Amino acid sequence: MPNSLKLKSQHLCFGGTVAYYSHQSSTCHSEMNFAVYLPPQAQTQAVPILYYLSGLTCSEENFTVKAGAQRYAAEYGIMLVIPDTSPRQTGIPEEEASWDLGSGAGFYVDATIAPWQQYYQMYSYVTKELPALIAANFTVNIHKQGIFGHSMGGHGALICALKNPTQYLSVSAFAPICAPRSCPWGEKAFTAYLGTDREQWRAYDASELIKTQQLNYPILIDQGTADPFLKQQQLLPEVFESACQQVGQPLQLRYQEGYDHSYFTIATFMADHFRYHSTYLCQ
Repeated sequence: MPNSLKLKSQHLCFGGTVAYYSHQSSTCHSEMNFAVYLPPQAQTQAVPILYYLSGLTCSEENFTVKAGAQRYAAEYGIMLVIPDTSPRQTGIPEEEASWDLGSGAGFYVDATIAPWQQYYQMYSYVTKELPALIAANFTVNIHKQGIFGHSMGGHGALICALKNPTQYLSVSAFAPICAPRSCPWGEKAFTAYLGTDREQWRAYDASELIKTQQLNYPILIDQGTADPFLKQQQLLPEVFESACQQVGQPLQLRYQEGYDHSYFTIATFMADHFRYHSTYLCQ
């Protein structure tokens, strides 16, 4: 297989294939892992691609096992690509010190501060290196790409779409961190990865980016009302909603009564998100 992808395991699922890969990343200077779901349609035609970015503490396995997405990917003929959430085992002393920084917490930014900057280049990995690997190794339509994610990964999906308005044709999120400059998770990660100049943080904050870069399609967000991180002011969807209203960006922000931050919520509304993405990826 080109580009030295290492197949770790694969499993038949809804007529398609779940597969786990690793490769040596030139962007993150470490071995990176990702999972894919190839729908049965990929056996005979180039298929659209939908990237999923996971949240804090997750790897490429959480979504692949828990979200129930493969049945919809098979139905619509969409390839799923699920990268890990950070480099692993880089030797950075602080990498395993806390659950919300380092391993499992790459925040989808390109770090500029030592010791993180050598390895933690997740934004460039997700938007450049990984799509190039997928295009080189699988039967896909590179002109049909969408992106979605959960929590930290919802933040990642939003910023990737806003910073690359022609690369992605659709974006949605489950309980995203909408304004990381203004919440404890974001402040901790951005200080470590980007430094103390808060102006530099704007480049990775969806509620700031939307003010200068709108999308020519609507954004879909589902947020549970029983999500504990909503109450802790970590997610701040109202800040993003206000910013979208100010610039006229179409946004469907759906508050789901009684739902929490878990994969049970994600699985419940997965069909809606695939229906949304298929509108833009399957035409």
